[in-house]
Amino acid sequence: MATTILEELRAKTLFDLEDVVAVVTGGNSGIGLMISSTLVANGATVYIVGLVQRDLDEICQKYNDAAGQCGVVGKMIGIQGDIRHKSEAKRLAEEIGKREEYVTVLFNNAGVQQGGFKPPSTPTAAAYVASFFDSIEQIDFDNSYCTNVIGPYWLSFAFLPLLEQWKNSGNPKTEKFAPQIVMTSSINGWAKESSMCGSYAYIFSKSAIGHFTSSLAHELLPLGIRVNGIAPGFFPTQMSVPGINIDPATGLSFIPPGTKLDFVVPTVPTGGTHRDIGSVVLSLVANRYISGETVLVDGGLHLEHPTSY
Repeated sequence: MATTILEELRAKTLFDLEDVVAVVTGGNSGIGLMISSTLVANGATVYIVGLVQRDLDEICQKYNDAAGQCGVVGKMIGIQGDIRHKSEAKRLAEEIGKREEYVTVLFNNAGVQQGGFKPPSTPTAAAYVASFFDSIEQIDFDNSYCTNVIGPYWLSFAFLPLLEQWKNSGNPKTEKFAPQIVMTSSINGWAKESSMCGSYAYIFSKSAIGHFTSSLAHELLPLGIRVNGIAPGFFPTQMSVPGINIDPATGLSFIPPGTKLDFVVPTVPTGGTHRDIGSVVLSLVANRYISGETVLVDGGLHLEHPTSY
């Protein structure tokens, strides 16, 4: 009946994440916190992974207290871990596996931006060497790749058994939400202008994670585990705007009114917000018919800058 169809299509039905278990690396700040708070708001149990347990606990307390006040059944749990290492990926999967029967979605979100440079002052080889070679350290590339690319590789495979368990759990919602891995890439992974973020180490790593998204989606077809990605444009976070204000009540970053930015996003001059990330995250979790895709969330930034899109 039409009434049944309408009930199925209501937002509260489509995005009811109760019984869903998610893991979000870097889930206590920036884009990661936008993801994890959205999942909690819609009923999911969310494990956030970060480097400092105290920071994780602080964020978890804020949002769990708020969930209780709002009557939200979702909750946030912090687990310390350094996602760069294979051994840590195994440990994290084992630790969460002791607490949960399954994982519905793994968000490989944690990332770093290192190896920044200042554009050459003159169009000479010497100036280019000074900007792109002399000022960059080997460790900038090592850390960028270990965090942004290699870590997600280890985690994706370490969590496969728990993702498979979601399929086999017998929970009625397994028909609604297929198991999935979601990668956080960046518009910079497709940009041809290095000046957009000022780090080739970051650009290369985000391009690599974009390729990994589509490759892994193909690889996991026999398991019925989807792989997708999000590629944010400019969002005001600690990474994109060092020294940015942090709202102590929410842990989210914000740009004070009147702040002059180095560049303007065409359709959204102030950049994206938690709602812009949250709505895309909900769509990816709920839509079983999307796999192998990276969704660009950039406010139209790619329309003004040459990219591969």
